[in-house]
Amino acid sequence: MANQPLAFRMRPKHIDDIIGQTQLVGSDKMIYRMVKANRLASMILFGPPGTGKTSMAIALAKSLDLRFKLLNAVINKKKDMEIAVEEAKMSGQLVLILDEVHRLDKAKQDFLLPHLESNLITLIGCTTSNPYHSINPAIRSRVHLFELSKLESSDVKIAINRALSDPTDGLGNMQINLTNEALEHFSQSANGDLRAALNGLELAAYSTPPSDNHIINITLEVAEACMQKKSFSHDKNGDAHYDVLSAFQKSIRGSDVNAALHYLGRLIEAGDLESIARRMIVCAYEDIGVANPQAGPRALAAVEAAERVGFPEARIPLSVAIVELCLSPKSNSAYSALDHALTDIRNSDTGDIPAHLKDAHYQGAKKLGRGLDYHYPHSYEGGWVKQQYLPDKIKHKRYYQPKENSKTERTFKQIYDKLQ
Repeated sequence: MANQPLAFRMRPKHIDDIIGQTQLVGSDKMIYRMVKANRLASMILFGPPGTGKTSMAIALAKSLDLRFKLLNAVINKKKDMEIAVEEAKMSGQLVLILDEVHRLDKAKQDFLLPHLESNLITLIGCTTSNPYHSINPAIRSRVHLFELSKLESSDVKIAINRALSDPTDGLGNMQINLTNEALEHFSQSANGDLRAALNGLELAAYSTPPSDNHIINITLEVAEACMQKKSFSHDKNGDAHYDVLSAFQKSIRGSDVNAALHYLGRLIEAGDLESIARRMIVCAYEDIGVANPQAGPRALAAVEAAERVGFPEARIPLSVAIVELCLSPKSNSAYSALDHALTDIRNSDTGDIPAHLKDAHYQGAKKLGRGLDYHYPHSYEGGWVKQQYLPDKIKHKRYYQPKENSKTERTFKQIYDKLQ
């Protein structure tokens, strides 16, 4: 047991030991309810590396005291699965935990399907791939799909502290002094990958010479070396992090592509894809807007691509989108117009909706004067007819003030001025 990796030894032995994933194993959540009802169903667990998919599968089997067999869809052959089925026939239901389940070939799938149907085998497949893209529909229709989330740094800290205090499976028999800076670095640089954090901690514990009083001091410098990643000057919850996010967005707004890429790099080093995505999409609509209407959809597409491939490859679609956002013409005219409209709505009496615009799709509407003088634009040449749409009290308001920073908005301005 001592020769096994720390991450393997510290795998949870019960559902209550699972770190994070409260959306699945929290009180009254679906997997928790399965265990409490003693009715474990076949499932596929999918999510980023190091989030505990295989560990959760093993913990579920152990929580219900069920026999389980751990196989890999790539390494293990169909013969290994046949042996597992024979064991299940001899001794009752068996939980088959299958890593890399998306790599099941057709022969293995065809063999497993009838045993899933009969419930002789309870399959728990584990994969980093999206099952809707990678799992055969015949398998997918017979299992529940559960997505595991990337662990937060606070979750990783819990696991590290648990490993440091556990004398049986962890490092509790060693006198280890882990500095707060080193703990922070392990938890942040792992980027949600608990296995990576525990591997780094184990390397630090066994490679650091003890002091004269037999204490192993794991400092930030040691943590950096063992994680093969330098510490970064901010964390996701600190003021410095929000300073970087502010500089990132303002650099895009200011069309400084070099600065924007620099701050994007800082955020990538911090592993904060969520904040990067949010700021990029906001910039596309807030700062570019109608000057380049396609910037928003393309920024969203880049974010979705980045989320799908994960780091380090995620940096590639992000960089493409950032260059476009920086070098696109800028306009805030659309959302500024809406803000002016909201100000009127919140601070003044804007009046009633004109009667000809009110809903007239009910009996008695005409008696109330609803919709009587409405002109249907498509009945007129060019699909437009002059009529009042704003309430009487603000009928002369012009919220939208078009700019001329791009060919697109100049075109919008020409149409807008003509219609006015």
